[in-house]
Amino acid sequence: MLSWLGGVPATAAGPALSDQDRACLACHSQPGFKKELGTGQALSLHIEGEDFAQSVHGAMGCAGCHGEVSLDKHPGTRKIPSARQYSIDAAQVCRGCHEEKFKLYEGSIHATLLRMGNQAAPVCSDCHSPHLVKPKSVTDTLTGLSCRKCHDSVFNAYAESMHGKARGKLGHVSAPICADCHRAHDVSATSAGTRLKEACLGCHAGAADAHRVWLPNAGRHLEAVSCAACHAPAAQRRVELRLHDAATGKRIAQHNGASEFGERARSAGNGNSLDALSLWNILREFNQGENEGKAALQGRLEVRNGIEAHQLADKSKAIRDCASCHRDGADPFQAVTVSIVGPDGRPVRFEVQKEVLSSATSVDSVRGFYAIGGTRVKVLDALLALAFLGGISVPLGHQTLKWLIKRRLRKTEAGSKGRSSDATH
Repeated sequence: MLSWLGGVPATAAGPALSDQDRACLACHSQPGFKKELGTGQALSLHIEGEDFAQSVHGAMGCAGCHGEVSLDKHPGTRKIPSARQYSIDAAQVCRGCHEEKFKLYEGSIHATLLRMGNQAAPVCSDCHSPHLVKPKSVTDTLTGLSCRKCHDSVFNAYAESMHGKARGKLGHVSAPICADCHRAHDVSATSAGTRLKEACLGCHAGAADAHRVWLPNAGRHLEAVSCAACHAPAAQRRVELRLHDAATGKRIAQHNGASEFGERARSAGNGNSLDALSLWNILREFNQGENEGKAALQGRLEVRNGIEAHQLADKSKAIRDCASCHRDGADPFQAVTVSIVGPDGRPVRFEVQKEVLSSATSVDSVRGFYAIGGTRVKVLDALLALAFLGGISVPLGHQTLKWLIKRRLRKTEAGSKGRSSDATH
């Protein structure tokens, strides 16, 4: 039998509500209870008592997060600019108990977007309903997943994928869900690093060895081709030329000086795709002064958008026909982009004419993902061979010149000694 105070049940499926909590809920459980902000907006103050009792925070009580509230001075006179700003500010309360998770969040793309002024970027309460915080066992299900609220189209693609269908099977919890690949709190831009490949190989530990059994030059493929490019067979593919530090191999971001590259690319493209000469000139100009020799372009084969990246099929349907890429006019090489890392961590892309890949000015651009004999575009073989020969000719020529000079010096010294010996006799 339930006893009621202000319409709030004294007991529920979770911890029993304290008298103090029920005193709060006497007002806050009233449907439509809200605070007018004076800006045409209203902040909802309604809380379902039963929900709060079942929350993992239920045992903490209202004062656990609202310790600053004094009932004898309540409601207070605090000015709240907007309902959204209230949620953003309130996220700092979570930090008091979840400092480690909060630090991870601060390094995420979500927090970066928020710092850049995007107030729609998620904070704690967007993924964890503040008064109905559920255990991880509930949120790690297809129905309890919070990611789908913002990434609905991506989630739908995932749900129909091999992973999504496997996860939906009763008891088959080993199949990955969003946080397994993207992490829960330190979410990063997926196309800006190697995290996704590492996530794939983290579960499919034998994949690299399995590819070496049938795939020529498997190591190069795994470095330069995204997993989804072959395992999402219905996806459209493209070549992306990434701006990276030639010394460290890391991608260069706009806040590290690459804004100049982006400005030049926008100016040179003038709304159109960049041709080979324009791209070469941009890279040459960018590599002057402090950036001399710093930046290079590295090619990568990938799918064209995030939705397609989640349309992973069963491995029996993965692309295994070499001619899909290694033939003249192959579809993946018909779309080319050049990219830098934007301030929020996501790639900023510029369209590039496909002829860039077969231009003498782009040898450095394609060497990161191309092997001689890898396609039937013979001009690429010739260009890469010339680049290789040109690369080794400098040190070989240098060593040969040193050897010739030393040999000449030895002969000169020997001749001098001979003449000196004759003069003494």
